[in-house]
Amino acid sequence: MNGPQELAQVSRAAPVLIAGPTASGKSALALALADRDGRVIINADALQVHSAWRLLSARPSPHDEDRAPHALYGHVGKKDAYSVGHWLREVAPLLAQPVVIVGGTGLYFMALTEGLAVIPPIPPEVRAEADARRLGGGIAGMIGELDAATASGIDLANPARIQRAWEVWRATGRGLADWQRDTGPPLLPLAEAQGLVLQVDRDRLNGRIDARLDAMMVAGALDEVRANAADFDPATPWARAIGAAELMQHLTGALTRDSAVAQAKLATRQYAKRQRTWFRSRMRGWTALQSETDDGKGA
Repeated sequence: MNGPQELAQVSRAAPVLIAGPTASGKSALALALADRDGRVIINADALQVHSAWRLLSARPSPHDEDRAPHALYGHVGKKDAYSVGHWLREVAPLLAQPVVIVGGTGLYFMALTEGLAVIPPIPPEVRAEADARRLGGGIAGMIGELDAATASGIDLANPARIQRAWEVWRATGRGLADWQRDTGPPLLPLAEAQGLVLQVDRDRLNGRIDARLDAMMVAGALDEVRANAADFDPATPWARAIGAAELMQHLTGALTRDSAVAQAKLATRQYAKRQRTWFRSRMRGWTALQSETDDGKGA
Protein backbone atom coordinates (compact mmCIF):
# COMPACT_ATOMS: atom_id res chain seq x y z
CA MET A 1 0.00 0.00 0.00
CA ASN A 2 1.06 3.59 -0.49
CA GLY A 3 1.47 5.38 2.81
CA PRO A 4 -0.17 8.66 3.79
CA GLN A 5 3.22 10.42 3.74
CA GLU A 6 3.76 9.40 0.14
CA LEU A 7 0.30 10.55 -0.96
CA ALA A 8 0.50 13.79 1.01
CA GLN A 9 3.39 14.95 -1.18
CA VAL A 10 1.30 14.68 -4.36
CA SER A 11 -0.83 17.51 -5.73
CA ARG A 12 -4.62 17.13 -5.75
CA ALA A 13 -5.06 19.52 -8.67
CA ALA A 14 -2.15 19.41 -11.13
CA PRO A 15 -1.61 16.60 -13.63
CA VAL A 16 0.69 14.05 -11.98
CA LEU A 17 3.44 12.23 -13.85
CA ILE A 18 4.92 9.11 -12.23
CA ALA A 19 8.11 7.62 -13.64
CA GLY A 20 10.30 4.95 -12.15
CA PRO A 21 12.00 1.62 -12.80
CA THR A 22 10.01 -1.52 -13.34
CA ALA A 23 8.49 -3.01 -10.16
CA SER A 24 8.96 0.23 -8.20
CA GLY A 25 5.27 0.56 -7.32
CA LYS A 26 4.22 3.14 -9.93
CA SER A 27 0.89 1.51 -10.72
CA ALA A 28 -0.05 1.20 -7.05
CA LEU A 29 0.62 4.90 -6.46
CA ALA A 30 -1.32 5.85 -9.60
CA LEU A 31 -4.28 3.79 -8.46
CA ALA A 32 -4.20 5.39 -5.01
CA LEU A 33 -4.24 8.85 -6.64
CA ALA A 34 -7.09 7.83 -8.93
CA ASP A 35 -9.07 6.73 -5.88
CA ARG A 36 -8.26 9.92 -3.97
CA ASP A 37 -8.77 12.48 -6.74
CA GLY A 38 -10.96 10.83 -9.38
CA ARG A 39 -8.14 10.79 -11.91
CA VAL A 40 -7.88 8.82 -15.14
CA ILE A 41 -4.75 6.64 -15.21
CA ILE A 42 -2.86 7.04 -18.50
CA ASN A 43 -0.18 4.58 -19.55
CA ALA A 44 3.31 5.89 -20.40
CA ASP A 45 5.03 2.54 -20.87
CA ALA A 46 6.01 1.44 -24.39
CA LEU A 47 5.60 -2.25 -23.50
CA GLN A 48 2.20 -1.95 -21.86
CA VAL A 49 0.55 -0.49 -24.97
CA HIS A 50 0.76 -3.89 -26.68
CA SER A 51 -2.23 -6.22 -26.51
CA ALA A 52 -0.06 -9.36 -26.55
CA TRP A 53 1.29 -8.99 -23.02
CA ARG A 54 -0.83 -8.44 -19.96
CA LEU A 55 1.23 -10.51 -17.54
CA LEU A 56 4.78 -10.04 -18.84
CA SER A 57 4.40 -6.27 -19.25
CA ALA A 58 2.82 -6.02 -15.77
CA ARG A 59 -0.26 -4.23 -17.07
CA PRO A 60 -2.92 -3.38 -14.47
CA SER A 61 -5.14 -6.32 -13.63
CA PRO A 62 -8.79 -6.45 -14.74
CA HIS A 63 -9.72 -5.79 -11.10
CA ASP A 64 -7.64 -2.59 -11.06
CA GLU A 65 -9.06 -1.51 -14.41
CA ASP A 66 -12.55 -1.90 -12.95
CA ARG A 67 -11.56 0.15 -9.93
CA ALA A 68 -10.49 3.26 -11.89
CA PRO A 69 -10.56 4.37 -15.54
CA HIS A 70 -7.39 3.43 -17.46
CA ALA A 71 -6.31 4.64 -20.90
CA LEU A 72 -3.77 3.54 -23.53
CA TYR A 73 -3.18 0.07 -22.11
CA GLY A 74 -3.08 -3.01 -24.36
CA HIS A 75 -4.66 -1.27 -27.34
CA VAL A 76 -1.93 -1.80 -29.96
CA GLY A 77 -1.93 -4.96 -32.06
CA LYS A 78 1.14 -6.93 -33.09
CA LYS A 79 1.17 -5.60 -36.63
CA ASP A 80 0.32 -2.01 -35.73
CA ALA A 81 3.05 0.62 -35.95
CA TYR A 82 3.30 2.67 -32.78
CA SER A 83 5.70 5.39 -31.71
CA VAL A 84 6.03 8.19 -29.21
CA GLY A 85 4.31 10.40 -31.78
CA HIS A 86 1.28 8.09 -31.82
CA TRP A 87 1.26 8.15 -28.02
CA LEU A 88 1.35 11.96 -27.83
CA ARG A 89 -1.54 12.28 -30.26
CA GLU A 90 -3.60 9.88 -28.15
CA VAL A 91 -2.70 11.59 -24.88
CA ALA A 92 -3.61 15.11 -26.05
CA PRO A 93 -7.44 14.83 -25.81
CA LEU A 94 -7.19 13.06 -22.45
CA LEU A 95 -5.55 16.01 -20.69
CA ALA A 96 -8.82 17.93 -20.35
CA GLN A 97 -9.64 15.87 -17.24
CA PRO A 98 -7.78 15.07 -14.00
CA VAL A 99 -5.05 12.58 -14.92
CA VAL A 100 -2.13 10.64 -13.52
CA ILE A 101 0.30 9.52 -16.24
CA VAL A 102 2.40 6.57 -15.20
CA GLY A 103 5.09 4.46 -16.81
CA GLY A 104 8.70 3.50 -17.21
CA THR A 105 9.39 4.90 -20.69
CA GLY A 106 11.34 8.08 -20.13
CA LEU A 107 11.16 9.07 -23.78
CA TYR A 108 7.37 9.36 -23.55
CA PHE A 109 7.65 11.72 -20.60
CA MET A 110 10.37 13.82 -22.23
CA ALA A 111 8.27 14.17 -25.40
CA LEU A 112 5.25 15.15 -23.29
CA THR A 113 7.04 17.77 -21.17
CA GLU A 114 9.77 18.99 -23.55
CA GLY A 115 8.23 18.51 -27.00
CA LEU A 116 8.84 16.08 -29.84
CA ALA A 117 10.76 16.57 -33.06
CA VAL A 118 8.60 15.87 -36.12
CA ILE A 119 10.71 13.29 -37.98
CA PRO A 120 9.55 11.81 -41.30
CA PRO A 121 8.42 8.15 -41.19
CA ILE A 122 11.19 5.58 -41.59
CA PRO A 123 10.89 3.75 -44.95
CA PRO A 124 10.34 -0.03 -44.59
CA GLU A 125 13.57 -0.83 -46.41
CA VAL A 126 15.59 1.24 -43.93
CA ARG A 127 13.81 -0.45 -41.01
CA ALA A 128 14.58 -3.87 -42.53
CA GLU A 129 18.24 -2.93 -42.99
CA ALA A 130 18.44 -1.73 -39.39
CA ASP A 131 16.77 -4.89 -38.07
CA ALA A 132 19.24 -7.06 -39.97
CA ARG A 133 22.25 -5.15 -38.69
CA ARG A 134 21.08 -5.19 -35.08
CA LEU A 135 20.26 -8.89 -35.10
CA GLY A 136 23.54 -9.61 -36.88
CA GLY A 137 25.58 -8.08 -34.07
CA GLY A 138 26.14 -4.76 -35.81
CA ILE A 139 25.19 -2.43 -32.94
CA ALA A 140 28.76 -1.19 -32.45
CA GLY A 141 28.99 -0.29 -36.13
CA MET A 142 25.67 1.53 -35.98
CA ILE A 143 26.90 3.57 -33.01
CA GLY A 144 30.06 4.41 -34.93
CA GLU A 145 28.00 5.90 -37.76
CA LEU A 146 26.04 8.26 -35.50
CA ASP A 147 27.08 11.89 -35.13
CA ALA A 148 28.69 12.80 -31.83
CA ALA A 149 25.76 14.89 -30.57
CA THR A 150 23.29 12.06 -31.14
CA ALA A 151 25.57 9.39 -29.67
CA SER A 152 26.10 11.43 -26.50
CA GLY A 153 22.37 12.00 -26.05
CA ILE A 154 20.95 8.47 -26.26
CA ASP A 155 21.18 5.39 -24.06
CA LEU A 156 24.00 3.43 -25.70
CA ALA A 157 23.08 0.37 -23.62
CA ASN A 158 19.66 0.22 -25.28
CA PRO A 159 19.76 -1.40 -28.75
CA ALA A 160 16.27 -0.13 -29.62
CA ARG A 161 17.32 3.50 -29.01
CA ILE A 162 20.51 3.00 -31.02
CA GLN A 163 18.55 1.48 -33.88
CA ARG A 164 16.04 4.33 -33.86
CA ALA A 165 18.81 6.95 -34.00
CA TRP A 166 20.57 5.10 -36.81
CA GLU A 167 17.33 4.76 -38.79
CA VAL A 168 16.73 8.51 -38.56
CA TRP A 169 20.23 9.25 -39.81
CA ARG A 170 20.01 6.64 -42.59
CA ALA A 171 16.59 7.79 -43.77
CA THR A 172 17.00 11.57 -43.52
CA GLY A 173 20.70 12.30 -43.65
CA ARG A 174 20.35 14.26 -40.40
CA GLY A 175 21.26 13.14 -36.92
CA LEU A 176 18.54 12.64 -34.32
CA ALA A 177 20.06 15.41 -32.19
CA ASP A 178 19.76 17.81 -35.14
CA TRP A 179 16.08 16.96 -35.56
CA GLN A 180 15.52 17.40 -31.82
CA ARG A 181 16.91 20.94 -31.95
CA ASP A 182 13.88 21.81 -34.10
CA THR A 183 11.45 20.52 -31.48
CA GLY A 184 8.16 22.39 -31.07
CA PRO A 185 6.49 23.41 -27.79
CA PRO A 186 5.56 20.63 -25.35
CA LEU A 187 2.04 19.36 -24.87
CA LEU A 188 2.35 19.52 -21.06
CA PRO A 189 5.32 21.55 -19.75
CA LEU A 190 6.75 20.16 -16.54
CA ALA A 191 6.04 23.49 -14.81
CA GLU A 192 2.31 22.83 -15.29
CA ALA A 193 2.43 19.33 -13.77
CA GLN A 194 3.99 17.48 -10.87
CA GLY A 195 6.69 15.10 -12.05
CA LEU A 196 7.68 12.30 -9.68
CA VAL A 197 10.41 9.67 -10.01
CA LEU A 198 9.98 6.71 -7.68
CA GLN A 199 13.12 5.45 -6.01
CA VAL A 200 13.72 2.07 -4.40
CA ASP A 201 16.87 0.66 -2.85
CA ARG A 202 18.57 -1.55 -5.46
CA ASP A 203 18.53 -4.77 -3.43
CA ARG A 204 14.94 -4.21 -2.41
CA LEU A 205 13.94 -3.52 -6.01
CA ASN A 206 15.72 -6.67 -7.21
CA GLY A 207 13.78 -8.65 -4.62
CA ARG A 208 10.53 -7.18 -5.92
CA ILE A 209 11.50 -8.02 -9.49
CA ASP A 210 12.22 -11.65 -8.60
CA ALA A 211 9.01 -12.00 -6.60
CA ARG A 212 6.96 -10.46 -9.38
CA LEU A 213 8.41 -12.81 -12.01
CA ASP A 214 7.58 -15.78 -9.80
CA ALA A 215 4.03 -14.48 -9.45
CA MET A 216 3.78 -14.00 -13.21
CA MET A 217 4.77 -17.61 -13.77
CA VAL A 218 2.12 -18.81 -11.33
CA ALA A 219 -0.46 -16.59 -13.06
CA GLY A 220 0.28 -18.09 -16.50
CA ALA A 221 3.12 -16.11 -18.10
CA LEU A 222 4.38 -19.20 -19.90
CA ASP A 223 0.93 -19.74 -21.43
CA GLU A 224 0.93 -16.10 -22.53
CA VAL A 225 4.25 -16.59 -24.32
CA ARG A 226 3.02 -19.86 -25.85
CA ALA A 227 -0.05 -18.07 -27.22
CA ASN A 228 2.24 -15.62 -29.03
CA ALA A 229 4.83 -18.14 -30.20
CA ALA A 230 3.63 -18.42 -33.81
CA ASP A 231 4.15 -14.68 -34.42
CA PHE A 232 7.17 -14.14 -32.19
CA ASP A 233 9.97 -12.13 -33.79
CA PRO A 234 12.41 -10.52 -31.33
CA ALA A 235 13.13 -7.75 -33.85
CA THR A 236 9.57 -6.41 -33.67
CA PRO A 237 8.61 -3.84 -31.02
CA TRP A 238 5.67 -5.82 -29.62
CA ALA A 239 7.89 -8.87 -28.93
CA ARG A 240 10.34 -7.00 -26.70
CA ALA A 241 8.53 -7.59 -23.43
CA ILE A 242 11.20 -8.31 -20.84
CA GLY A 243 11.36 -12.06 -20.24
CA ALA A 244 9.52 -13.05 -23.41
CA ALA A 245 12.66 -14.12 -25.29
CA GLU A 246 13.91 -16.21 -22.38
CA LEU A 247 10.60 -18.00 -21.87
CA MET A 248 10.35 -18.57 -25.61
CA GLN A 249 13.73 -20.32 -25.44
CA HIS A 250 12.28 -22.66 -22.84
CA LEU A 251 9.33 -23.47 -25.10
CA THR A 252 11.72 -24.33 -27.94
CA GLY A 253 13.80 -26.55 -25.66
CA ALA A 254 16.87 -24.31 -25.57
CA LEU A 255 16.55 -23.59 -21.83
CA THR A 256 15.14 -25.40 -18.85
CA ARG A 257 12.25 -23.73 -17.11
CA ASP A 258 14.41 -22.75 -14.13
CA SER A 259 17.14 -21.34 -16.37
CA ALA A 260 14.63 -19.36 -18.42
CA VAL A 261 13.09 -17.84 -15.29
CA ALA A 262 16.52 -17.02 -13.86
CA GLN A 263 17.59 -15.34 -17.09
CA ALA A 264 14.30 -13.43 -17.31
CA LYS A 265 14.86 -12.13 -13.77
CA LEU A 266 18.39 -11.07 -14.70
CA ALA A 267 17.17 -9.31 -17.86
CA THR A 268 14.55 -7.45 -15.83
CA ARG A 269 17.12 -6.36 -13.24
CA GLN A 270 19.41 -5.11 -16.01
CA TYR A 271 16.49 -3.23 -17.58
CA ALA A 272 15.70 -1.60 -14.22
CA LYS A 273 19.33 -0.54 -13.88
CA ARG A 274 19.23 1.15 -17.30
CA GLN A 275 16.01 2.89 -16.33
CA ARG A 276 17.48 4.20 -13.06
CA THR A 277 20.54 5.51 -14.89
CA TRP A 278 18.39 7.24 -17.51
CA PHE A 279 16.09 8.83 -14.94
CA ARG A 280 19.04 10.16 -12.93
CA SER A 281 20.53 11.69 -16.05
CA ARG A 282 17.44 13.12 -17.73
CA MET A 283 14.93 13.81 -14.93
CA ARG A 284 16.91 15.99 -12.56
CA GLY A 285 14.09 18.53 -12.46
CA TRP A 286 11.59 15.91 -11.26
CA THR A 287 10.84 15.20 -7.59
CA ALA A 288 12.41 12.02 -6.23
CA LEU A 289 9.91 10.07 -4.14
CA GLN A 290 10.83 7.05 -2.05
CA SER A 291 8.40 4.25 -2.88
CA GLU A 292 6.71 2.62 0.09
CA THR A 293 4.92 -0.06 -1.94
CA ASP A 294 6.26 -3.51 -1.03
CA ASP A 295 3.91 -6.00 -2.67
CA GLY A 296 6.16 -6.81 -5.64
CA LYS A 297 3.20 -6.48 -8.02
CA GLY A 298 2.52 -4.19 -10.91
CA ALA A 299 4.82 -1.71 -12.58
